[in-house]
Amino acid sequence: MGAATSHKPLYTAEQRARRDASRWTLVQGILAPVQLVICLVSAALVIRYLMTGEGYGLATASVVLKTIALYTIMVTGAIWEKEVFGQYLFAESFFWEDVISFGVIALHTIYIAALFAGSMGPTNLMILALIAYIAYFVNAGQFLWKLRMARLGGTLEVTA
Repeated sequence: MGAATSHKPLYTAEQRARRDASRWTLVQGILAPVQLVICLVSAALVIRYLMTGEGYGLATASVVLKTIALYTIMVTGAIWEKEVFGQYLFAESFFWEDVISFGVIALHTIYIAALFAGSMGPTNLMILALIAYIAYFVNAGQFLWKLRMARLGGTLEVTA
């Protein structure tokens, strides 16, 4: 026998009002496209290095910058969730986005740790960066879908 599903709005009226009033909504709205641009440029630099063997320093710096942007958006996003939903992370409306975000953060953190520990060679580091970026693009897609759902007055499917 299948589980019953129901639909509920992404935001209650009170949450939507808190979202619209929060300065962190604007911060997220600015940081998200900035991080995307950094990621796209960095991915191009990483791929260039992997294809030509040139530009390792620039590619490495771009991955470090992308990681800083990721940490920044995660911290500010947690503050935003606290203001809107009353908890720092894993609010029901964004639970799976937060779960995948932690995977993305883990991959970026492994990259940084390996870079500074010198435990991986340049090619393996760049491959790891690309894997982290693939995970990031999946996560960004999740958030873009939720943004679209919110604009359309969408709902969450809840399995009980």
